[in-house]
Amino acid sequence: MSKYAKWIGGGLGWAVGGPIGAMAGFALGALFDNASGIDERRLSGNQNRGRTNTDAGDFGMSMVILSAAVMKADGKVMRSELDYVKKFFLQQFGELRAKELVAALKEVLEHEVSIRQVCMQIRANMDHSSRLQLLHYLFGIGYSDGKVSPQDLHVLNTMARYLGISQKDFYSINAMFGGAGYQYSTYQRRKPDLKAAYQILEVDQKATDDEVKKAYRRLVHKHHPDRVSHLGPDFTKAAKEKFQKIQEAYDQVKTSRGIR
Repeated sequence: MSKYAKWIGGGLGWAVGGPIGAMAGFALGALFDNASGIDERRLSGNQNRGRTNTDAGDFGMSMVILSAAVMKADGKVMRSELDYVKKFFLQQFGELRAKELVAALKEVLEHEVSIRQVCMQIRANMDHSSRLQLLHYLFGIGYSDGKVSPQDLHVLNTMARYLGISQKDFYSINAMFGGAGYQYSTYQRRKPDLKAAYQILEVDQKATDDEVKKAYRRLVHKHHPDRVSHLGPDFTKAAKEKFQKIQEAYDQVKTSRGIR
């Protein structure tokens, strides 16, 4: 295929799959130019071109695009970030698909992508619980080396807004990784303190006991692993870990208040 394959692929992708499809098509064309032997259907998710919801192909490519944005946020791609993404893709999609997505990731890292357009397409085609779990995965990239940069936090916060995720949810997920609050500073991974526990529960420390209990029940419903089981085993596993963080935070707050 000629060196113009990437642009042809990009045009076709945009026609059938919005900005995610466009970048999938561009990466596909670039990989064909390099004779990589990529399976177009698996990469672009265009098995059913009449679909209205984000399918497995689109979901994988959306992860690639947003992963690249987080990895590039501070101007350098860390080995810890790449290893985190590779491991997640391998566990989530299997060896063959993971290899394809990592190859696409390397192409996407070389180009600028509109975070807003991609996030808006995801928001229109993915339920809220799935978007929360996607953001949790992206936070994992930011914290992959034990700390998160101000630039990473800025990009993650921008993605959260475009994905329709509230600031309370953003703070809550950040606190699960050890970040207390949202400021432009570098957070070190640490054991959550009582302040972080309240942020995970999305309540103020001055909240009443009843408000704490209601917040906990709301989070249990919103973040239950069953709500993202359709995303695959590794997302379900991550959701269970997040669910455990919520339980630990609630137990910590209950103990501090003497709630039974």
